[in-house]
Amino acid sequence: MFGNFIDQFWPSTIDGLSLGAIYALVALGYTMVYGVLRLINFAHSEIFMIGTFAALATLNAIGLSAPVGGLALIGLVLMLAVVAGLVSGASAVALEFVAYRPLRRRGASRLAALISAIGASLFLQQLFARVLIPWWFDLPKEKGALPIPKHFTETVDLLSIGDFIIRNDKLFVILGAIVMMIALDQFVNRTQLGRGIRATAQDPETAVLMGVNIDRVVSATFMIGGVMAGVAAALYLMRFGETNYFVGFLLGIKAFTAAVLGGIGNLRGALVGGLTLGLIEMYGSVIFGSAWQDVVAFSVLVLVLMFRPTGILGESLQQARA
Repeated sequence: MFGNFIDQFWPSTIDGLSLGAIYALVALGYTMVYGVLRLINFAHSEIFMIGTFAALATLNAIGLSAPVGGLALIGLVLMLAVVAGLVSGASAVALEFVAYRPLRRRGASRLAALISAIGASLFLQQLFARVLIPWWFDLPKEKGALPIPKHFTETVDLLSIGDFIIRNDKLFVILGAIVMMIALDQFVNRTQLGRGIRATAQDPETAVLMGVNIDRVVSATFMIGGVMAGVAAALYLMRFGETNYFVGFLLGIKAFTAAVLGGIGNLRGALVGGLTLGLIEMYGSVIFGSAWQDVVAFSVLVLVLMFRPTGILGESLQQARA
């Protein structure tokens, strides 16, 4: 058992980091909304799902006639990330406007908002399964996994870094997630809108008195979280090569686990939690078998809630400082 772990250590580490990077980007949506509204947006997993279909539709529209590599591949991945990010970001803003803002203006309880989030999640799943996927991709209702175009999968190649071999899609995922995390961290800590987000998270009433537009801040928070989920969706499509209307369910729960593991409401904690969870999953699957991968992930959630409910870093968005 442990001999196999030693043999598979480096491949498992790369797999864990690439998977954890996707978790981290999706976890940002959970952690930002929680930091500002104290709401667990369970419909965020469907925002990720929408991003995967936006990226897939873009690939189909481009119609690759041959595999691409080098700068062309980087440009293609950037295009998919931009399109998926914009679509997911717009979807997140629409979700907030329809499902949460009316409740917030009426002073509804957090429980009501949580129920609304679960209802919105189920609605989006069924909307895509029964209406949008059959219409968008001309497929039967509730079609299974939709693969990405053949020539895009053929762009996956092996890169040699000294004596170490790594697939380029995994490298893109890891680097892309780190770049997006750094950009978001700088945005929240150094821009006027970022200061508004932190002020709202710390004390909404005082923020209003200081001239902060709460609706604008909340919309921006959902937009940013949606953009991050869209970028994660594009990277996921490249990494795993398929999507379906149910793709966000399990991944969303694991991303929420990553947010709790790193410290819910903590931007840097989302990155730490995502990468840590990805590594734990991969190491666990090597030691116990791939069938135990999900069990390991959710065992981590239970243990964190029992012994370290504030997460690894613990600091929340409202306590962040520029």
